Amino acid sequence: MAAATERIVVQVTAVQKRAITSTAERLGLPVSELMRRAAQDFKPVNDDEQDILALVDRVNASTKEANDALDDALAFIAESNERIAAMEGAKK
Repeated sequence: MAAATERIVVQVTAVQKRAITSTAERLGLPVSELMRRAAQDFKPVNDDEQDILALVDRVNASTKEANDALDDALAFIAESNERIAAMEGAKK
């Protein structure tokens, strides 16, 4: 691996600097190595991933809607069973 000779200056807030420094210390890395690794491993969300995430959100919403509909149906059935039991009890 070639020796690092170039410099990139990144300005951060005091809070961000403390968090980055703390993370580097916890991992036993110099801040520059942590930042280098983070920058090299960065993967932006592309359009395909955004489409997939949108589909996942829609599936989650549809699942909730289906569960709510099933809960409503089960409640209706329970009420119906109570009415039937009450009518059968009244006949005796």
